[in-house]
Amino acid sequence: MELISVAAVAANGVIGREGELPWPSLPADKAQYRSRIADDPVVLGRLTFESMLEDLPGSAQLVLSRTEREYDVATAHHAADVEDAVAVADSLGAERAYVIGGGAIYELFQPHVDRMFLSRIPRAYEGDVRYPDWDREGWRLAAETDYEGFTLEEWVRTGR
Repeated sequence: MELISVAAVAANGVIGREGELPWPSLPADKAQYRSRIADDPVVLGRLTFESMLEDLPGSAQLVLSRTEREYDVATAHHAADVEDAVAVADSLGAERAYVIGGGAIYELFQPHVDRMFLSRIPRAYEGDVRYPDWDREGWRLAAETDYEGFTLEEWVRTGR
């Protein structure tokens, strides 16, 4: 199972403020993000899941929560931890799952992800959620694509 982290990250590491993106909308980023994750399960925290109920991403949502619960969404599945999320994705026949936040979920999965797609926003923003720090020595920048308002970076873990 390939685990892939996907996030938009400001120059100072901020990824959110009060449950929203702190920068103006970037339609090209939203389009590439939605297209990338459309056909695969996504891993996300309960609050992120609830904030996206009107337009759920991915083919299935693996909702990490300490409290087991039922969701009124047929494609939503509870997962207690990283191993449980991987097992649920496996049971759905998935070859990959995308980790899409929030901050605590990115932090929890960082040691386990195989690739990262990071939309780099070129300036700093104030916010209350940051993307976790990671040691670049264990990663290789595989691709970099410039868009209006951001640069998309693909990082691949080395040494696995």
